[in-house]
Amino acid sequence: MMINSGFNKFFNYMPMPEVPEAAGALMYSFMQSGWVFPLVAIVEIIGGGLVICKKLRALGAIVLLPVIVGILLFNVVMVPAGAIMAIVLLGVNIWIIIENKDKYLPMIN
Repeated sequence: MMINSGFNKFFNYMPMPEVPEAAGALMYSFMQSGWVFPLVAIVEIIGGGLVICKKLRALGAIVLLPVIVGILLFNVVMVPAGAIMAIVLLGVNIWIIIENKDKYLPMIN
């Protein structure tokens, strides 16, 4: 899902859903900045690819965590109808992090 979302930011092959005016204005400003959308797209593609590879899944979950938190906050604050999918994404990401907690412990110790 994250890889698809990242590629869609570059190639626009999926239509954007209807969103409230304020959310649309925010998305428009991200697109007009020239760097926010490509940065998020690259992080989504790389993070999604890392999650697919079992050996690098823990790294992928950490790479995607800030993007997924941003998706969740955007949906909770501006487009509540999309919050369920964002909660599911966050839940899966946290699940991956918990499953791989032994890989993170050396960084903490």
